[in-house]
Amino acid sequence: MHDPIRDFANFVVATTYDEIPVSARAAVKIFVLDSLGVGLAGSSGPFVAELMATQALWGAGEDARLWSSGRRLPTPAAAMGNAYQMHNSEFDCIHDQAVVHALSVVLPCAISDAERSGSVNGQTLMSAVILGVDVVCNLGLAATSAMRFFRPGAAGLFGAVSAVGKMRGFDVDTLVRAYAIAYAQLCGTMQPHSEGSMLLGMQIGFNARNAIVACDMAGAGLPGLENVLLGPYGYFSLIEETYDLSGILTDLGRRWRIEEMSHKPFPAGRATHGVAEAALLLRAAHDLTGADIERVELALPPMTNRLVGRPAHGTMDVNYGRLCAPYVAALALLSGQVCLSGFTPTALRDPATLALADKISITVADNSDPNVLTPVEMTVTTRNKGVLRQTIETVLGHPDNPLSREAHLHKFRQNAAVASTPLHPDAVKSLISLVDRLESLDDVRRLVDLLTSAAVQDLGE
Repeated sequence: MHDPIRDFANFVVATTYDEIPVSARAAVKIFVLDSLGVGLAGSSGPFVAELMATQALWGAGEDARLWSSGRRLPTPAAAMGNAYQMHNSEFDCIHDQAVVHALSVVLPCAISDAERSGSVNGQTLMSAVILGVDVVCNLGLAATSAMRFFRPGAAGLFGAVSAVGKMRGFDVDTLVRAYAIAYAQLCGTMQPHSEGSMLLGMQIGFNARNAIVACDMAGAGLPGLENVLLGPYGYFSLIEETYDLSGILTDLGRRWRIEEMSHKPFPAGRATHGVAEAALLLRAAHDLTGADIERVELALPPMTNRLVGRPAHGTMDVNYGRLCAPYVAALALLSGQVCLSGFTPTALRDPATLALADKISITVADNSDPNVLTPVEMTVTTRNKGVLRQTIETVLGHPDNPLSREAHLHKFRQNAAVASTPLHPDAVKSLISLVDRLESLDDVRRLVDLLTSAAVQDLGE
C-alpha cells in the first residue's frame, strides 16, 4: 500500500526556495513576526517558570535559548518552552478551515534547531516554515469530521518534523522515518480544552519537543514505519474519524497554506472571536452600556459551541476564561476591548462582567460542516434601544478580512512589551526590520539575540 506520507516527504524535500511564490514568502514574514510577538507575551504566562524549573531534571545543554528570558537549554527543551509560550495566551495565528495553529509547533522547532546548527540563514528558515505550515494545514484540511484529538498539536508535530528535516537536508527516506518516530510520540487530547487547563498549551510544547527528538533519532539511522497515515493504526485511522486526501495531495505546490493563515486580534480561543467582534461592533454602533442590556443570545455553529459554549463562573482560571464565549462577550460589551488584561485573576472575578455573562444564552445553529466557526449571530435585547443584532460571517484577521499592517505591528509591539523580560524599544524596532527582510538574514541566531534583548541593541541593521 502506498502511504501518502511519502507524498508529503517528497514535496518537502524537493521544493526549493525559488519555487515558492513571492506571495507566500511575504505571508511567512508577517506570521513569523506575529508568532514571535505572541511567544514573547507568553513568557509571562501561567506556569512558565514552573515548567522551566523541571528542565534541570532531564539533562543539561545550552544549544538554544528561551525567548525573552534568554535561558539556555537543550534544543528539545527550548523548542518545548518556546512552543508553550506561543500558545499559552491563545493569541497565536490559525488556519481557520483546518482548525490548526500552524506555526506554533513549527516555528519554535525551526528556530531552536537553527540555534543548535548555527548555519541556518533566513531563506532556509522561510522555506522550512512555509513547507511545515503546508503539512500541518493539509492534514487538518483533509479531516472531514469534527476534532476528536487536539489537532493543532497532533498535526503540528508533522509540520515541525517537516521544517526541521528540511533545514537539516534530510532525504525522503530519512524524513519518512522522522515522521514515523514522531507519530509514535504524538499527543493531543481535547480533555484540557474541555476543562480549560494549561495542559492545552503544553500539548503544543510536548509535540515540539518530540519533533526535535524524532529528527535526532531519524538522523542517527533509527528505523521507522511505512504506513504512518493510512495504516490500520495510522494517523487517519486513529486521530481523525473521517478524511479525504484526494484534493489535498493534488494541491501540494499549487496552494500555499501560509497565505491562508489568520491573525488572532484577541487573546482568546479563535471560536470566541466572532462573538467578541459582534459585541464590539454592537457596543460601538449603539453606545451600549451594561445598564442597557437585559439579555444576550448567541447563535453558534456546532463546532464553535463545542469549543467555547461553556458557562462563565466565579472560579474560572485563565485558560477556561479564554475559551468561554459568554465571558468574552460580556468582557467586550462592558469594556470595549478584549486584550490580555481581561484575563487576569482579578478581571475573571469582576462581578459586573460575571453578572452580564450570566444573562447570555446560547443556541446551536444548524450547520452541516463540523469544522466551521462561523457564522456567529449575537442578539442583544436592551431596555431602551430595542433588539439589536449582529452577524459575523468572516472573522477579523481572516485573509478575507485581514488586519492592517498597522494593526499587525501594534499587536507585536504590545506583546513584546509584556514579555517577562520586556524588550528594549530599539530591539523591538530591529526585530521588525529584520523579519521584514528575513530573506537577507545570514544567521537565524540573530533573531534570538533580539528576542532575548532587554538592553539597547540594533543587531538587525
